[in-house]
Amino acid sequence: MDITLFSINTNKHRVDVDDIYDPVYERIKFYSFDIDTEVNLWGAFFNIFSNDSYNVSRFYDEDAAKLLENILRESEFDIIQFEGLHVVPYLDVVKNHSKAKLIYRAHNVLFDVWERLANSERFTPRRHYLHFLARRLKVYETEQINRFHQIFAISEQDRQNILHFGCETCLDVFPVALDLDRYIIDSSKTSFPTLFHLGAMDFRPNKEGLEWFIDEIWPDIETLNSELRFYIAGKSMPEDFYHYDSDNLVVEGEIFDAVEFINSKAIMIVPLLSGSGMRVKIIEGMAMQKCIIATSHAAEGINYKNGRDIMIANTPDEFYRSILQCITHPNRWREIGENARKTAERDHNISSSSERMLSVYQRLVNG
Repeated sequence: MDITLFSINTNKHRVDVDDIYDPVYERIKFYSFDIDTEVNLWGAFFNIFSNDSYNVSRFYDEDAAKLLENILRESEFDIIQFEGLHVVPYLDVVKNHSKAKLIYRAHNVLFDVWERLANSERFTPRRHYLHFLARRLKVYETEQINRFHQIFAISEQDRQNILHFGCETCLDVFPVALDLDRYIIDSSKTSFPTLFHLGAMDFRPNKEGLEWFIDEIWPDIETLNSELRFYIAGKSMPEDFYHYDSDNLVVEGEIFDAVEFINSKAIMIVPLLSGSGMRVKIIEGMAMQKCIIATSHAAEGINYKNGRDIMIANTPDEFYRSILQCITHPNRWREIGENARKTAERDHNISSSSERMLSVYQRLVNG
């Protein structure tokens, strides 16, 4: 099987291609195009007078389209898979220069994320603008969905949402999948009692949820045990978060090895108040046998049972009671962590997921 990867390399999530050390990249053709997708005040203003969604139009670049066109002219493809909505602006380029079967892998229902952000915004002018962006995005998302031969949803809930806004093409669910062999658990290196949060802090729901937890919940949690520590890690850590740093609350910032960091802590806190899709970090926490205490929003799409393989907390009181239960009954958090690993093995194993995905590819090519 010959594989070609064409990647948009944005300023916000820039990856130094020369620093990629993965045997997979030695076996594929890899193209990367640098693009500046930063929000531009004038660009956002003039976009109001167009019919484009500013959320996705920022990811289209004529030179990137030319590079993609050249790749399509040089090679013939059976399957072309679009990873997320932000690369869909290149769909016309692909359709004009390839006869391949087209797949859209929806990482989430993106307009839903922006609707929730708008609903939680207190500043009225910004709230109106966020609603405007969400409406534009919804139109774009619903218009594009039936232009593919196959849709991959990230969860059953997202599958239902995609069906609801008019999907008429083939639609299957492929949750976040991990190579579980890479998630090696060493309980001897896990310190207790410890809480931790790990997530990209340039993702607004992460920042808002964590601020809520620190301001509304942490002060009461901190008094439960003088030895209790709460560790916060993630890239793009805002400067104001370092003001929270204290003996009991440790702001790590960006870390080198996420798996090692997760292994060293006991209880994972995910206090998201908005967002859509599936949280990769929660799946990683489950794979590392962690007890996860999360809001319903954070756990969306995961096939869990509250109190068995995850603990759901949506209010300060629920977080307090869940954390107290884990601290006073250590066997409790260990049991939930063990069940979480079993759930990850059942639903998020990359081996079984890739086999199912390959069978879809074969059906499309042969059909």
